[in-house]
Amino acid sequence: MINTDERELYYILEQLKIKYIRYEHKPVYTVEEADNLDIDIPGQHCKNLFLRNKKGNIHYLIIADSEKQIDLKSLSKQIGSTGLSFASEERLYKHLGLKPGAVTPFGLINDIEKNVIVLIDKKLTDKSIVNFHPNVNTATISVSYNDLERFIRWHENKFIYID
Repeated sequence: MINTDERELYYILEQLKIKYIRYEHKPVYTVEEADNLDIDIPGQHCKNLFLRNKKGNIHYLIIADSEKQIDLKSLSKQIGSTGLSFASEERLYKHLGLKPGAVTPFGLINDIEKNVIVLIDKKLTDKSIVNFHPNVNTATISVSYNDLERFIRWHENKFIYID
């Protein structure tokens, strides 16, 4: 069943002429749970982490290969930030309108002030298809990497490529 948050995203994707394939599945909260689904979803599976700096006044959304280990200390140096840590459920909902387990770049549609900085793993840029939750954790959608980047540019959030 498609809820209002998901429907709103599909409306935007259709307006942007972004093609997607939707796969419905049971709720998953982690990459490991998604890997254990009895469904074949082609393309690059991604992990998405919502972080904050030490002061809590800057928020980041990391988009990376699902297999990649993220070293927050080294990442903070790479982007010139104070120490990074995971943002709370309250911050996740306030800035991206998402719940834990459903973190996705498509939550940017709820970042009205465009304050969340998107950090994209450079290794994703050469993938033809990338997979994300469509603002709920009961489905996954596949889009081209180029369309994902076009979506982020359309929303006008700042984004940075990271190693």
